[in-house]
Amino acid sequence: MSEKQLFHCDPNLKRILQKHLDKEMFEYAERHLQSFWNLCQNEFDERATHTDQQGQPKLIKYDRYGNDCSYVWLNEGYKQTVKQTYNTGIVGYVHKPIPELGRRGNYVYSYAQGYLLSQVEPGFYCPVTLTMATAYLLEHYADEALKQKYLPHVLSTGEVELYEGATFLTERQGGSDVGANETKAVKDGEAYKLYGEKYFASNAGACGVATVLARIEGAEKGTKGLSLFLVPWKKEDGTLNDLSIRRLKDKLGVRAVPSAEVVLEGATAYLIGEASKGFYYMMEALNLSRVCNAIASIGIMKRAYDEAKAYADQRNAFGKKLTDYPMIQETLVELAVKQEVQTSACFELISLFDHVMKEPNESSKEEKALNRLFIALLKMRTAEEAIHFSHEAIEIHGGNGYIEDFVTPRLLRDAQVLTVWEGTANTLGLEILRLLHKYNIQHLFNEHIEKMLNTLSNDWRTEINQIKDQMMKLTELVHHVLKQNKEIQTYYAKKMANQMCDIYLCAVALCNAAAGGEREKAIAKLCLRFTWGHSLIHDDLLPLTYFKAIVLQERNRMLHT
Repeated sequence: MSEKQLFHCDPNLKRILQKHLDKEMFEYAERHLQSFWNLCQNEFDERATHTDQQGQPKLIKYDRYGNDCSYVWLNEGYKQTVKQTYNTGIVGYVHKPIPELGRRGNYVYSYAQGYLLSQVEPGFYCPVTLTMATAYLLEHYADEALKQKYLPHVLSTGEVELYEGATFLTERQGGSDVGANETKAVKDGEAYKLYGEKYFASNAGACGVATVLARIEGAEKGTKGLSLFLVPWKKEDGTLNDLSIRRLKDKLGVRAVPSAEVVLEGATAYLIGEASKGFYYMMEALNLSRVCNAIASIGIMKRAYDEAKAYADQRNAFGKKLTDYPMIQETLVELAVKQEVQTSACFELISLFDHVMKEPNESSKEEKALNRLFIALLKMRTAEEAIHFSHEAIEIHGGNGYIEDFVTPRLLRDAQVLTVWEGTANTLGLEILRLLHKYNIQHLFNEHIEKMLNTLSNDWRTEINQIKDQMMKLTELVHHVLKQNKEIQTYYAKKMANQMCDIYLCAVALCNAAAGGEREKAIAKLCLRFTWGHSLIHDDLLPLTYFKAIVLQERNRMLHT
């Protein structure tokens, strides 16, 4: 078993948690994250390799009598990982008290667990995400009878049978166009019967319950006519709930999670909340899932960086270690800077997200709008970076990086889906446009960045002015875009999103530097350099100057301040 200390290997995570958790919660997190990290780095990592290469989910369509049983086989190691992970309260303690503390946990702690889990098994973090979304929908919108019957199972930490969750949205004819969904809901006493198909239903066969969008007979077309239902996978007698699996998807990556085509053949379902608000409810759950997606991305980024650094430090080429070469040093420094800044930004968002999700009535319209904005920006950016990091790790490994004996091929395969799940960059760009028209989001964004910059001393005047110059460019871009027709506005959507994200990340880096030490100052300077310093000649060679401080974390050997 590894005896490494989590916060020694990831001091940035310690700084983040100390900032966003109170003293009691941080001390709890410090103890329990260390234990969970040990599981992740050892047992979970070994099982993840087996699941990916030999133990993928398998559909057993028929039983020995020829009956459709639509049973999904999962290997025993994966099932043990499932049990151990949920028993930590990664889902449950967001909604119920932690016995040791007598109080609820929060999303900051849960997402810290997800960050560690995603470094070794991002495929399984998908079912965790779906269970988190199901728990949120049940707690906030289900009636008391439905909550009492199902929520304890969804929140289980070992005291009752676990019901993993799922969210079934996608249909063959619709995809991202959820308003085109055709699944029909027919009233049946106190419940409903659902008829239709869900085309990309992740965690099918492994879930105990699923939240499903369907259209009640007579409801209007489009998203406004969709209602949200809770669908148990099985009936009380243990038989399938009048549903079946047509096939499992043969996916490029995240092979741990069974994703299926599910046919609803009169499945018993229970209405969640108001019939007219199903799409609204699911969009709240989607925002939760987008944060999970970003967490999975920064987890893959961390693992890719760690693998690249470890390999470069032990690999000799032409008489020297790879880490002795300036090109490798620059690559590792850039990866370290981007990973730490984007991780910090994600948890800044999660702190706001925790407030908005748990206290919606106490959250202002502006807070809710900024929450949606930062979710879209960071989901888009981190997903793209996860692919980039995985590519860089493979390249540093050379030919070995392309061999399945190493984790790097799986990282790349698992990372690729993160740009697609929970909304592509194009979809997220359209979200930015909606926020622009509905909330004048660029004005709120500028105000937020100004507040961040106002906390900094004059020591950072040069960097502050650089960010403000970029904010002016953003304002000019938005002003230009709003004068265009709707179709042309979509052309600029991702450009606006990327400019906003660059500004936000650099502002986060500067705030970290103001509260941190010399290493954080170096990271901030390099963050701005990597973002906007496009000169071909760098006389100061900052990445090489700061290599030991940032990559080797030798805080007392700063060569430049």
